[in-house]
Amino acid sequence: MVDINIKQNKIIIMKNIVVLVSGSGSNLQAFIDACGGNIPNAHISAVISNKSDAFGLQRAINAGINVHSLSAKGYDNREKYDQALATLIDLHQPDVIILAGFMRILSEDFVLRYQGKMLNIHPSLLPKYTGLHTHQRAIDAGDKEHGTSVHFVTPELDGGPVILQAKVPIFENDTAEEVASRVQAQEHVIYPMVAKWLAEERLIMQDGKAVLDGNVLGPSGLETE
Repeated sequence: MVDINIKQNKIIIMKNIVVLVSGSGSNLQAFIDACGGNIPNAHISAVISNKSDAFGLQRAINAGINVHSLSAKGYDNREKYDQALATLIDLHQPDVIILAGFMRILSEDFVLRYQGKMLNIHPSLLPKYTGLHTHQRAIDAGDKEHGTSVHFVTPELDGGPVILQAKVPIFENDTAEEVASRVQAQEHVIYPMVAKWLAEERLIMQDGKAVLDGNVLGPSGLETE
């Protein structure tokens, strides 16, 4: 079903966003807030979690958004779980799929099913520090700056084309928690921004690269301080 919104005599076709979460959902909250203003042509049609006690589900309920919990228990393997997850996602006819702390490695078939409209945010300046514990790894390496990257999801873990990065400083004697707080503040700004570009069809994935307004982005995407 196409959702149409009429504002100031302009017809706006609303895009559907489905968000996948596993935890507290702080990035989800940034999207909930943005869909009330900064992303005027999209709304969150559903929030899905693999954890029934994820606080992100409560955030969605508080905002009047459809929620689903789908545990991996009872599924023989990753592929079967991902098939069930895809069936649930497709009920909401998504134009954009947001991974907001969804703590599962996705199967290749699942990723390819949604490639080009599924986004992730990773807490490092990719391609540096894929995987976990990125803040501490940056501190241990003596880095003076760290950051976060929004990228398209591809079968390679944290390896999809980068769209936008935000940098933060690392100060002497910083803890991983202090750096993480700085990084998270930037995530809440840039992640909804990229989703807006995708919903507006300004952003596409083409030939394995991110393309914004017809311009092919480099390996590090765009950068903001």
